[in-house]
Amino acid sequence: MSHKSAKIEELLTGMEAVPGFDRHYVGFFRCFNAQLYYEAHDVLEEVWLPMRGQPQAKFYQGLIQMAGGFVHLQKGRLDPAARLFALALTNFEGYPSRHAGVDLDAIRHLCHHHREEIIESHAKLNPWSREHPPKFELPAGASI
Repeated sequence: MSHKSAKIEELLTGMEAVPGFDRHYVGFFRCFNAQLYYEAHDVLEEVWLPMRGQPQAKFYQGLIQMAGGFVHLQKGRLDPAARLFALALTNFEGYPSRHAGVDLDAIRHLCHHHREEIIESHAKLNPWSREHPPKFELPAGASI
């Protein structure tokens, strides 16, 4: 457990378990959909750190990097966001269109689209909007 474990546990309080899915994983999507990108990153990192090197680790790392990209977009740091989206896309390579209960192609599209908009605008246009943030369907059986 990390020094952030108590904060993460607080974020997950009251979250029901979803059969077949770690509650940190479901918590990642709940935080992400609530525009709590930094918290989404922390929640999933708690699971990813001890499993590095295992097959599922690159997928989790990609999600963490995507959330980190959105943290940078919230703060107007476009170049670091574009770099994290590129890293996320690399980590998603080799996984199928649907993976771990989510539409991974939609996640890939979001990373690619936001990265391209940043690059095409020469890092002058932030593609993220607080009023129209991206949202993902939660893994099957989970509710918001």
